[in-house]
Amino acid sequence: MDESLSEAEAISPAQFHQAPGVGDWRVAATGPQAVFTASSFAQAAGLLAPIVELAEQFGILPDVDVRPEGVVVRVPYRGPQGIPAAATQFAAAVANAAAQRGLTANPALAQSIGLYVAQHSEADVRPFFLAALGYEAFGEGDAVDPLRCGPQLAFNPITGDVPSRGRTHLDVFVPADQAQARVEAALAAGGRLVDDSNAPAFWSLASPDNHGVDIASWTDTAS
Repeated sequence: MDESLSEAEAISPAQFHQAPGVGDWRVAATGPQAVFTASSFAQAAGLLAPIVELAEQFGILPDVDVRPEGVVVRVPYRGPQGIPAAATQFAAAVANAAAQRGLTANPALAQSIGLYVAQHSEADVRPFFLAALGYEAFGEGDAVDPLRCGPQLAFNPITGDVPSRGRTHLDVFVPADQAQARVEAALAAGGRLVDDSNAPAFWSLASPDNHGVDIASWTDTAS
């Protein structure tokens, strides 16, 4: 999405899901995403040319990850405004092109991973992470890989904490229809439920040795 995109030209995740033909897609923290599984690398690569043509047709700048197991297509957020309205037409057309080539949509595989960096209210650690990771500032409090390959970082000051104590956890953004199952799987694997007061927007879990993980689905349902 061009950073000049106005709010009038942007839509919410809920509006995206209301559009026809986008049932194969979900909205993760980084934007709309679809996963199409393939039986070979050649079959997966066959979807790339149609995606390029459709991107040109609808004015979308997608990220495409082609693997022997399939293709991941994303419409990444390129600014804070929202999802470009044309993404719905692009998404529907890509889904149709994938079906024509025998690729199978698997929305359960759609997800994005983020790092939530909790910092003391008097500290500003984002410059350090930008320099150490080679990331770029995104919005007022996040950081992103320039090529959007690595996880997005969110920096959030907390009050009443001890200075110089690092507190960071993983944010796992999954489709809304997969969140409960992901939580249950993590608990069955030895995890601990820390807080479900914000469910179904997100659940806060801890690993057996107390590493924090939030399973979040709010990005797929936001109005």
